[in-house]
Amino acid sequence: MMFAVAMTFIDQTIVAIAAPDIVRELGLSASGMQWVVNAYLLALAAFFALGGRLADLYGPRRVVVVGTLVFVVSSVLCGCVPRGDVAQGWLIAFRATQGFGAALLFPAALAVVVAVFPPDRRGRALALFFGLSGALTAIGPLLGGWLTGWTWRAVFWVNVPVAVVALVLTALAHVSDRRRAGTLDVRGAVLIAVGMGLSVLGFQQAWSWGWDSAATWICVVGGLVVLGVFVAYERRVRHPLIDLRVFKDKAFSVDAAVLFFSMLAFVPLFFFASVYAQVCLSASPNQAALFLLYFFAGFAIASQWGGRILDKQGARPALKIGTVVGCVGFALWAGELTDLSMHDQWPYAALAGAGIGFILAPASTDAVNRSIGASYGEVTGITQTVRNFAASVGLAVLGTVLTHVTHTNVVNTLESRGLPPNVAHDVARDITDSVTGNGDAAPPTGTGPAATTMRDAMSAIRMDFAEANQWVFYGMAIALGIAFLCALRHPGGRAVTPEQPEESPTPASRPDPGTGT
Repeated sequence: MMFAVAMTFIDQTIVAIAAPDIVRELGLSASGMQWVVNAYLLALAAFFALGGRLADLYGPRRVVVVGTLVFVVSSVLCGCVPRGDVAQGWLIAFRATQGFGAALLFPAALAVVVAVFPPDRRGRALALFFGLSGALTAIGPLLGGWLTGWTWRAVFWVNVPVAVVALVLTALAHVSDRRRAGTLDVRGAVLIAVGMGLSVLGFQQAWSWGWDSAATWICVVGGLVVLGVFVAYERRVRHPLIDLRVFKDKAFSVDAAVLFFSMLAFVPLFFFASVYAQVCLSASPNQAALFLLYFFAGFAIASQWGGRILDKQGARPALKIGTVVGCVGFALWAGELTDLSMHDQWPYAALAGAGIGFILAPASTDAVNRSIGASYGEVTGITQTVRNFAASVGLAVLGTVLTHVTHTNVVNTLESRGLPPNVAHDVARDITDSVTGNGDAAPPTGTGPAATTMRDAMSAIRMDFAEANQWVFYGMAIALGIAFLCALRHPGGRAVTPEQPEESPTPASRPDPGTGT
């Protein structure tokens, strides 16, 4: 099961490294490339709970197989995207189906792990299962940098051999397919997908539509309203998609809040840092991957410390340390971005990574260990939905900030060099759409005044983009600061894994939330 879910974690970060090459070959817009990254995260968040419920009803082994097939077929189709006008829509659509496949695969794999381990060994097994996510997320940029040297399409095709091995191992493992009686909450699944999709669409398109556009606010507010309707509906339905009663546990609610604000920075970082490295530092994809390795060095070390703190003192100290270290790390890193030196930034990248490392495993494990009265699958469904929705929102909001500030900076640069305001705005928009999704630093060709000015201003435009990235990284620091305020409300103490009968936590036989039987 760990091998099966490997693809889903790697794909959260691997595409970010290839983004400049994808934009260069297919001619995607800045928002289009961000949607290529975000469509996967959004689908994963929107359908994660549905995947867990389908594993309940039809058996986890069957859903693991179906999820793997959906994921790998979508990966192949992403790698086979044709050039031309259909490229952007094609790639976004199949990235979304990739996310749907991952949403089927991960909770079903988790249900299998829970089912095969007795209660006294289940905690260690789950800690290993969750700990794998950070390690595999780290592999994404490194693997992406190496594969992009051959062709960016390989970042999708690499999932094929992994999926084949996963399917073979699943067959050899003879996983039981225990099912649970019940009904599928179709309305709940539709409500959560529509609510998340609308809200993220509004944030993502704010750059194109404008913050003063009615469409932007209709999507943002409408999506949040639909999510509110989803919460109200889930409280009444007999077989809910997500059992919200677990939020009555204060520690669980705080864990979820800390994860939300931390994930606003964690996954989006790979996209923004990769493009920054390739645009501002003139780094190759491999060099950009090594740039991100500093972040993961801090992440890996702090994850070990965080796990020990969790075992000895509970989650609260780890969350407080992690949010403070992360906030300081991202803030200091933001201050160094305009120096345009990879060497000078590594200590702050490692510090930011350490902050996330202290948070991720302790918050996730503490939340799962507080699943008394609910299954591990239900609780993990909530935390993973929170994590991936936060990553999707973070990418949308911070991406809008990046494009807006870049456009403003470039307009000022071009006007200072003599271009008329109307020409400066048009040229700046073209530059912004290119530079926020494309690491190609080649100077523009042509002999007109605009092209000549752009060539002369390339170094200044590179600095404009670095300054815009400062806003993004300061935003990440603010998110970690809010997470610290949430961590202060954690009640503390060590969560004890509930000693239930072996079959109780499995999706096939957990208590019915409507009847208690």
